[in-house]
Amino acid sequence: MSQEILEAVRTIEREKGIETDTLVNALEDALLAAYKKTPGASRHAVVELDDEGEFRVYSIVIPGDLEERLLEEAMEAKIDELERLEEETGERQHTLINEDDLDLDWSQVPEEQIERADVTPDNFGRIAAQTAKQVIQQRIREAERAMMYEEYVDRQSEVVTGIVQQAGDRNNVLVDLGKVEALLPRSEQVDGERYEQGSRIKAVITEVRSGTKGPQVILSRRDPELIKTLFELEVPEIADGLVEIRGVAREPGYRTKIAVESHAQGVDPVGACVGPRGSRVRMVVSELRGEKIDIIPWNTEPARFVAKALSPARVREVYIDDETKEATVVVPNDQLALAIGKEGLNARLAARLTGWKVDIQSDEEFARAEAEAAYGGEGADGEEYTGRCSAVLSNGKRCPNASLPGSKYCGVPAHQALVGTEAEAPDPGEETLEPEELEAELAAVAAVEAESPSEGEPPIAPSADETGNAVSSEGAETAGA
Repeated sequence: MSQEILEAVRTIEREKGIETDTLVNALEDALLAAYKKTPGASRHAVVELDDEGEFRVYSIVIPGDLEERLLEEAMEAKIDELERLEEETGERQHTLINEDDLDLDWSQVPEEQIERADVTPDNFGRIAAQTAKQVIQQRIREAERAMMYEEYVDRQSEVVTGIVQQAGDRNNVLVDLGKVEALLPRSEQVDGERYEQGSRIKAVITEVRSGTKGPQVILSRRDPELIKTLFELEVPEIADGLVEIRGVAREPGYRTKIAVESHAQGVDPVGACVGPRGSRVRMVVSELRGEKIDIIPWNTEPARFVAKALSPARVREVYIDDETKEATVVVPNDQLALAIGKEGLNARLAARLTGWKVDIQSDEEFARAEAEAAYGGEGADGEEYTGRCSAVLSNGKRCPNASLPGSKYCGVPAHQALVGTEAEAPDPGEETLEPEELEAELAAVAAVEAESPSEGEPPIAPSADETGNAVSSEGAETAGA
């Protein structure tokens, strides 16, 4: 019978990859436990596989003093193990320690002091067969669990395809991956997505836990890695390394922005990801159940990168502060809402993608802020205003003239008329001047350019001519801005 058991063990080693020694040792331990349950069993015994391939039971008898010392050592080891379990689990171990259940370590006892006797029961073959079947089945399950755990623990951050086994509106979703059943928790599901039983879905392996029933694989549909893998599957240039995804910013279920860079001359990274007539990006959007995707070209210049990241909004100017990593973005008045996005979504994703704090302002908001920062203190205490005129032209730009001493405004009559008024700057969307007044202003600016000092001459202080127009050396530099 033992020969048949050994042949089965060798077959399992070939098919399951479980080592023979591991199974044999497990069988010996199980058979020893079965022997100790038989009437008249020796207090100390060992089960060994003899040269003929049969399992034999040998009783162990050692001197009393050595036995007492070995029992004390085994008792101390058992207590230390229980204390360690109590520290790890935080639960008190209420276990009664029986000396008969202690495994004595007589490996250090001289062989001549140990008396061994063959005490194999007559019906031990039948016991061995029954025990072997149970042990082998258990060890096969444990080995398969261990192998599956080792397989999936190395696949974290990998995208897998599975079939939905069980789904509910507010419950976790069970996904069959073939060998194991994975879990898609509610926290990793995308709002608005419905997972119907029997449908195929792609998800990212975020965690692999070792459990008593095998490895527990945790999936996610919210992980940005899902976006990268889907594009790798659809875009050959990314799979071949010609195009690289440099960054992903995602609001699952709503919008995603990816930054792409080309490593090959003549390869357009954005065009490669979009595909002919948008076929490639359309496949990714379909897998994401309609989530919008913006593909942004990567740029080493922060200002250009920030401007592109705010797509689809058009950006007029970007001011960068390298120390604070802040970017002030100026957009046309009609593009402000589009740049910010619904509930700030577009601006938030652009900030995540670029790593810069983004402050979005319209043309008129920026002009007002610039005007407020252009002059000094109050004239009543003797301090004069300095800098450019605070008036904002109807084209949204600041007046290029210098302000008069003690005033926020230049000598243009229409601008001087703003002195003392509450609405010194135009409201968004309203025109500052009528076309005739604007034409007069531009003529005044041209006069300033004509009377500006030539290159190399020292600048002159602002003064008013007969017409009341202000003359400033700054006008020629800023008028064309």
